Amino acid sequence: MKLSMPRFDQAPVLVVGDVMLDRYWHGGTSRISPEAPVPVVKVEQIEDRPGGAANVALNIAALGAPAALVGVTGEDEACQSLTDSLAAAGVQAHFQRIEHQPTIVKLRVMSRHQQLLRMDFEEAFETDADALLKDVERLLAGVKVLVLSDYGKGALKNHQALIQAARRRGIPVLADPKGKDFKIYRGASLITPNLGEFEVIVGRCADEADLVAKGAELMRSLELDALLVTRGEHGMTLLRPDQAALHLPARAREVFDVTGAGDTVISTLAAALAAGAELPQAVALANLAASIVVAKLGTACVSAPELRRAIQREEGSGRGTMTVEQLLTVVEDARAQGEKIVFTNGCFDILHAGHVTYLEQARAQGDRLIVAVNDDASVSRLKGPGRPINTVDRRMAVLAGLEAVDWVVCFSENTPESLLVQVRPDVLVKGGDYGVDQVVGAELVRAWGGDVRILGLVENSSTTAIVEKIRKA
Repeated sequence: MKLSMPRFDQAPVLVVGDVMLDRYWHGGTSRISPEAPVPVVKVEQIEDRPGGAANVALNIAALGAPAALVGVTGEDEACQSLTDSLAAAGVQAHFQRIEHQPTIVKLRVMSRHQQLLRMDFEEAFETDADALLKDVERLLAGVKVLVLSDYGKGALKNHQALIQAARRRGIPVLADPKGKDFKIYRGASLITPNLGEFEVIVGRCADEADLVAKGAELMRSLELDALLVTRGEHGMTLLRPDQAALHLPARAREVFDVTGAGDTVISTLAAALAAGAELPQAVALANLAASIVVAKLGTACVSAPELRRAIQREEGSGRGTMTVEQLLTVVEDARAQGEKIVFTNGCFDILHAGHVTYLEQARAQGDRLIVAVNDDASVSRLKGPGRPINTVDRRMAVLAGLEAVDWVVCFSENTPESLLVQVRPDVLVKGGDYGVDQVVGAELVRAWGGDVRILGLVENSSTTAIVEKIRKA
């Protein structure tokens, strides 16, 4: 299955559900309490993160999709922390604030990246279901997918009214279910229980065939369009009526913390569907996103650059020859990781030892090396009749095979100035005996704060000399 990055910026999603604050107290431990056989944590840092439905909305926004959130909170400091964090991430939060009830807070005490204790501060909310429905109906006009993030804390009391409100408008409804009664999700487009939640409803599954059979019956009884069962280290299984089951293996190389993994799955799935992806591709993206988030500590998000890089690794497109559009995408991702971009250009007609040494030196100037190659017509204009010896696709393929080279792109003008403006490299390098001021594009690069560097050439190594030697022979 080929994966690609959807246009998340055109994929508005509305999340409705149980909002909570995940609070972390971090500190070192060096002794045991004299009062009880427990470690003493000297709290040095307090960190707040949106949790529950708020984490789902935050994940959607982290992918670059417009996200709105409807939920229930108290009128307290925890609510203000949530509001500030969500606003900073661009999430439109619409909270029903109940003055006499506290916002749900899950407090985790952490030491050396390990969770020592979790304390939950929560009461089931006395939600005004009619008011919440009105908020949702008002917001549905501007979204493409509705997500019900149900943690069983009381925010969702009228599941059917919410589902029908969306379906009447042709908006798909995804639900992350909880509890022992899945009938409340009847008519949803898709639900995403984990295996434990699924088996509470249908009974223990002896094997995959049993899971598929019981899933098909559940879809029929609940009138679902699809069912996605997340299965931890066994990946996930997508079921659709009258279609073969799609089993996706787990992608995680290292599992550090599974907190919020389900939120990441449904948020990526919702954003991808809202962006127009087909369901199997959206599920595959969600599976890939989950593999990223479980390698992080605590409630965490997957950013668009992280997901794009994972897709590139899956598709084998993280290096090599690229179009200008592809190059700009990977450069953006590299910058998001704090990497320094180095740029060089040339004809590279017959690759020789001088080129290899020069490109190795160029790569050492930063973290990523772009080699821009003149196309055939521009080489002919610059070098004269009979050149290039090798066509541009062959020249690019040879360059892409070098360990020092990350990305190879071609340009048709005599100089790469227009490409430089688009890429805006941190370092422009050139080999030769001329000064920095003679390098094409030097003024442009220095104008945005970049460096221009001249590297030495290997003596007695030139394409022109090789061509002449062959001709004489």
